[in-house]
Amino acid sequence: MTVTPGSAGWYLRRLSRMGPREVGGRVGDTVRRRRWRSVRPAAPDVTGARFTAVLPAGTIAAVPPDAAKRLVSEADRLLAGHVEYFGVLRDDLVDPDWCFDPKTGRRAPWGYAFDVPYRDEEAVGDIKQIWEPSRHQYLTVLAAAYAVTGDERYAERVAEHLRSWWASNAPLRGVHWVSGIELGIRLLSWVWIRRLLDGWPGAASLFEGNPAALKQIWHHQRWLAAFPSRGSSANNHVVAEAAGQLAAACAFGWFPESVRWRDDALRSLERHLRGNTFLSGLNRELATEYHGLVLELGLAAVAEADAAGVPVPTTVRLVLLRMTDALAAVVDDRLRPPRQGDADDGHGLVVDGAGTDRWGSLLATGDAVFGSLPWWPTVTGTDVRTPLLAALVRPYGGDGAGRAVTRPARRPTHFADAGLTVLRGPGGIWCRCDGGPHGFLSIAAHAHADALSMEVRHDGVDVLCDPGTYCYHGQPAWRGYFRSTLGHNTLELDGTDQSVSGGPFLWTRHARTRVLAVETSDEKVSRWCAEHHGYGDSVHRRRVELTAASRELRVVDEVRGPRRSVRLAFHLGPAVAADLVGSRAALTWTRDGEERSAVLDLPGGLSWRAHRGETDPPLGWYSPGFGRKEPATTLVGTGVTDGVREFTTVLGFRG
Repeated sequence: MTVTPGSAGWYLRRLSRMGPREVGGRVGDTVRRRRWRSVRPAAPDVTGARFTAVLPAGTIAAVPPDAAKRLVSEADRLLAGHVEYFGVLRDDLVDPDWCFDPKTGRRAPWGYAFDVPYRDEEAVGDIKQIWEPSRHQYLTVLAAAYAVTGDERYAERVAEHLRSWWASNAPLRGVHWVSGIELGIRLLSWVWIRRLLDGWPGAASLFEGNPAALKQIWHHQRWLAAFPSRGSSANNHVVAEAAGQLAAACAFGWFPESVRWRDDALRSLERHLRGNTFLSGLNRELATEYHGLVLELGLAAVAEADAAGVPVPTTVRLVLLRMTDALAAVVDDRLRPPRQGDADDGHGLVVDGAGTDRWGSLLATGDAVFGSLPWWPTVTGTDVRTPLLAALVRPYGGDGAGRAVTRPARRPTHFADAGLTVLRGPGGIWCRCDGGPHGFLSIAAHAHADALSMEVRHDGVDVLCDPGTYCYHGQPAWRGYFRSTLGHNTLELDGTDQSVSGGPFLWTRHARTRVLAVETSDEKVSRWCAEHHGYGDSVHRRRVELTAASRELRVVDEVRGPRRSVRLAFHLGPAVAADLVGSRAALTWTRDGEERSAVLDLPGGLSWRAHRGETDPPLGWYSPGFGRKEPATTLVGTGVTDGVREFTTVLGFRG
């Protein structure tokens, strides 16, 4: 059953996942929102404010030439008004309509912010299309292009758009004052815009000398101090809110409340970075893109505190170090991390052009700030952001008490707390096995029903893939498919998901999963075994074995329980062609101009069929990024199980 966000049923399900403290906090928020409807205080007078959080001398000169070239190319495209957001090409960025969604043709309604039904696409449009330009990360790119080239056209466009946005989006009015993550990321963008425009003669009059800018900066911080994400919603959103608040309070510390806002934000950042991160360093949402987002936000926040001389708790740097080491551990040979859980292409700080590798950039920054380890993969690409952050962040060399931090001596393969295991074989064989928790906090907002799923890559090419996310709002059938059990490389019983959904960002029952065995120390054979109890009186257990000599992956699915219908799905990457005959699929693809192949021997006890690009219902799709999808082949075997039954699949690489 589809549950529409904002409906009575959705609110009841959402309320059932909250504890008493969260309910009390939300009641207080509701009272405050009603009071703020009629009480809008003026920002305090801060005449004479000065911006001092500038880049150290020589920082811009350290930007690699090829990274600068990509940046300027992207800035020129933006200057011409061209941009792509979530698969929608836009040419309206010369003079943006800040409330217009070009995807649906709708404009978000005006009015008191908390009255705007932003979850309703019929009333507002695609909220992601409306919000994304107003994160102003395209303006950080233009500001960075000015810093690199000195070309004032970039600075003038930034100033024009900021003045337009400030005039069009009065505090607490309209759709851009609804969500804290948007305010937090926007503040972080403004800090970097001011920093990167520091050499431009108009920078001071645009920011600290501009009453409209001061009003906006103050009201953004007042909002974030009043309405933090709470309880079951305290995921990556609360980290973005704290990072933006900390950055603004440090760099724009001009207001009577700045010290309090700064200190509160730093405490929140420390608490929620720890809370959002396993001790192994992986993000608790088990959604890899949010690992990247939180790491970017954390590094940017620490940069602001260090630039302002504000002491940062040692635990903050330790969490960011662990996150960076964990990222280095899980990427494949082409620096691609797992495609796990939700992904919406969100970034914390953008100062690079198209073609810059996000994950290589994060590892390069980690190397500059923490130092790489001998087992880290080699990063050959360049970026703009690394030298900028490295110029501000104080290098981390210990635990704050003079003791060196213990880091992994060898590349980790099993993250017990996250239930994530990576098996590696010759020729770039990479296999991620999922035996972890369903998701983070009671609603597990960004989780998928993917217990015991797996991804397999060969030299960075998706062979057995995680199809991705595609969408959040407005398309319930597609949202349901991409986070369903059938939408992953795992086994489904009775046509139902392992975990029960209560809405597009809400799970009311979570499958319980546990890893039973992991053996990765033997270079000849690696093994993994786990099971889950998401289907009540039936248990699904999966064993995976990777043999190096034969370059063969063996998967055994065991089902114990009463008679049930079963569907076993294997999703092939978009580059992989399949010739299915009976229960054998010949797979072929091309990598760097070379033909590659594999044979997938499927369980003979099931009836197999290939699906591609089907829409009613959706099946056979791959989403390379948010808002984008393309047909891909999915192999589905159907049958029944009764008592104890095993299904064996063998994937053998040939070239």
